Amino acid sequence: MMQAKKGDAVQVHYTGKLEDGSVFDSSANREPLGFTVGAGQMIQGFDAAVHGMAVGDKKTVTIPAAEAYGEKRDDMMIDVPIEQVPADIKPEIGMQLTLQGGNGQPMPVIVTDIDEKKITLDANHQLAGKDLIFDIELVKIG
Repeated sequence: MMQAKKGDAVQVHYTGKLEDGSVFDSSANREPLGFTVGAGQMIQGFDAAVHGMAVGDKKTVTIPAAEAYGEKRDDMMIDVPIEQVPADIKPEIGMQLTLQGGNGQPMPVIVTDIDEKKITLDANHQLAGKDLIFDIELVKIG
C-alpha cells in the first residue's frame, strides 16, 4: 500500500484542538487540505505526522509548541506610547489590530495591556506557546 513520502502531493481532513478540547480549526464540511509532504507548507509536526500514512489511515497526534508555532516570545510584545495610537482607535484589552510590519506585511496583534502612558500589543501567533492536537485522515496521495 502506498505511503505518503517527501515530495508527495496529499490531501487530508483534520481537526485541530487545544489541550482543553476546544477546536481552533477543522476541514469538516470543507474540501480536504492539500499540501506537499516535506515542502515546508505546514507546521513541522503536522507534516511529519502525515509522512508514512496510507490513504484511509487516521491518527491523532500531539504537536508540542516548538514543532507548531513556537513558544511565546517576549520580543514580540510591543509597547506603543498612548499618544501614537490613532485617534479613531479606542483600544480595549483583547482587541485585535493589524500593524504594518517592516517589510510592509500585515502583522496581526492583540491588545494585552493599557495604562495612561502606553498600550501593550502581543504580536505572537495566537497559537504560540500551545501544544496542538490534530486528528488527521489521509484521503488522497497524488
